[in-house]
Amino acid sequence: MASGTFGTAMEWFDFAVYGTLSATLFPSLFFPSFDDNTAVLASFATFGAGMLARPLGGIVFGVLGDRIGRRNVLMFTLVLMGLASVLIGLLPTYAVAGILAPALLVALRFLQGFALGGEASGAQILVVEHAPDDRRGMMGGILAIGSPLAQTMASVVLAGLAAVLSQEAFASWGWRVPFLMGVLLLGVGMFIRRRIEETTAFKESQQRAEASEVPQERALAVLRRRPGTVLKLVLSWGASTGLFWICVTYAVNYMTKELGYANSVTFSLLVMANLISVPAAIYGGRFSDRVGRKKTFIVGLTMQGLAAGTMFPIMNSMNFPASVAVVALALCGIQITAGTQAAFFSEALPTNMRYTGSALGMTFAGLIFGAPIPFVAAWIFQNTSNGTLALSAIGVGLVLVSITATVLLPEHYKRALHEDL
Repeated sequence: MASGTFGTAMEWFDFAVYGTLSATLFPSLFFPSFDDNTAVLASFATFGAGMLARPLGGIVFGVLGDRIGRRNVLMFTLVLMGLASVLIGLLPTYAVAGILAPALLVALRFLQGFALGGEASGAQILVVEHAPDDRRGMMGGILAIGSPLAQTMASVVLAGLAAVLSQEAFASWGWRVPFLMGVLLLGVGMFIRRRIEETTAFKESQQRAEASEVPQERALAVLRRRPGTVLKLVLSWGASTGLFWICVTYAVNYMTKELGYANSVTFSLLVMANLISVPAAIYGGRFSDRVGRKKTFIVGLTMQGLAAGTMFPIMNSMNFPASVAVVALALCGIQITAGTQAAFFSEALPTNMRYTGSALGMTFAGLIFGAPIPFVAAWIFQNTSNGTLALSAIGVGLVLVSITATVLLPEHYKRALHEDL
């Protein structure tokens, strides 16, 4: 449990730092030749490169995880993510390297996303398969706090640097510090993760396959045998991933650029909202062990819908406590679904295709509903007279789609994971 939570937190920390800086500082550092609006769009496009890479990582590492085991794959994703993050911290800016700087940024961002595509689902599978049958939701919920903790840590580091450094110093070298911290986090993560044992469910699945002398399933067999399940997993996770990136990327940009808040203020908002949301992940997982995954998922999605419909009007009121509250409501709803999602997705698929199918569900939801959101939001606000209304409608629409898909998914929260579906 500790290894999965720490590894996930480390990788989401790097991802979160990048997401926040892509909304604030990177437009001027890596795209200064563009006008302000185009620079923001270009910066968000590099953010999307990481999301584009996640399905590829999910496929590659998912297939490997279902074939050679969860543990070995997760060691590699940890190293790859840490290496990419440190190299981002060492990148020259456009002023030094010209067009090479944003090109390298996109390449390293792609590696980040590729690693996270395998890490996120793999850590979930590892934890859920090790957990007792009646505590899978709770264990998945504890794992899920890695994301808000990472968001909190990222926001604290960025807010602290922005507060103690001059604007020039922060733009010159301060932004590099969180990425370079990856060296220390990587060392601790590898020490913990080396002690993990392979899961019993995977070992039993391998033994059954060997005993029956049935050829191993071909790569991506889940798309042939369970295409409907994978599609419903993608759609059920669409609102959570889309609204998450609205909160931690575009909302930061909107409050800074449109409403005039200082960077330290918007970073502080994310710190408070993320801290409030941390218990929601554990609550969601624990509640799902009692009443089922679908009911808990729908509770979280409903909270997200309420936040999506009211977030920008509340921000426009310039009431900072209310802004914190509405972002916290959104993140609590997201964390309730995140705390349930690990067990929910794992139970929907058999062991020999669980890693691949779960990774496809998560990563394609990110690609379709998460990656375009910051870019689309920026374009909407730049080209429409009422961008807040349009973006609120998109958020509510995503929630309705996800609720529908969740209702159609099977409920297996009382089933042992080693049983065939």
